[in-house]
Amino acid sequence: MLDGYKQSQPIVYKILKNAIINDKCSHAYLIETGGFYDSFNFTMAFIKSLLCPQKKLAKENCGNCHQCEVIDSGNFPEIEIIAPDGLWIKKEQLQNLQKEFNTKALIGNKRVYIITKADRLNKSAANSILKFLEEPDNNLVAVLLTDNIYNVLSTIRSRCQVLKLKSSNISKENLTPLQKLKQIALTQNTKIDEEIDNKIEKVINFVNYYEKNHLNTLLYIGKLWNEYIIGKDEYEMAFEIMITYYKDILNYILNKPLEVFEINENIKNIATLNTAEEICQKINKLVELKELIKYNINTSLLMDKLIMSLEGVI
Repeated sequence: MLDGYKQSQPIVYKILKNAIINDKCSHAYLIETGGFYDSFNFTMAFIKSLLCPQKKLAKENCGNCHQCEVIDSGNFPEIEIIAPDGLWIKKEQLQNLQKEFNTKALIGNKRVYIITKADRLNKSAANSILKFLEEPDNNLVAVLLTDNIYNVLSTIRSRCQVLKLKSSNISKENLTPLQKLKQIALTQNTKIDEEIDNKIEKVINFVNYYEKNHLNTLLYIGKLWNEYIIGKDEYEMAFEIMITYYKDILNYILNKPLEVFEINENIKNIATLNTAEEICQKINKLVELKELIKYNINTSLLMDKLIMSLEGVI
């Protein structure tokens, strides 16, 4: 529930709390997630409190837990989540939403639609949603999420109440390395499946294997990578974890505190095999190639390109 975020997001929490209690919620919110790892769960907590008949902000002493359970299961009929279909959010997705939400709410008196990665709305899709935003329905609430509000079309921004989440500094939190990596994963992907622990481990193992075998890694890219990391969201997550891993290796070389990982033999070995300049070059290559994931690129070929780039072949 929303009260779970009053410490990590005090300003936005207060704004939304007052809006819910005073029944003054906006018809449309544009939330800049920034570096806050738990932005999607924060959004769902807000929506649970918004839809609660008793306007409960905390789980304690809540008299209507069944509704929250249904929301958590993803089966609540009054909530619709729109995510990019491929690279962009398509016009047809918004048209289908309009048709579905033209009917009255089955439960309660409000319906909510969430658009993740609202910066992926192209002009055609944005025009399809503008009517919802220009002619607000008291029973309809829009929540749009983006890492950067200025990547969202101005016609959308001007029709929403803009909220900016406070970024989190996971290096200062009392978490295990795996918990910190899961938080990083959540900043790249709104839906983390039950295999996330295994996938994070595979990404780290891939880097460790590459650092020992270099170009020969190409021979085993299927078993090392392709069987586990699938889809653009997972690729973005995996590249961010590799960048984080190399940054901590660089911290070790420079005798600085590690931000996410704990010092181990793999980090020591990779540090002895690379200079600080070489690690910086690898981080830069990863950042450059991560940007390509946003576009319609063949992800299998991307991994071949990564290995050859790291080796200086291309």
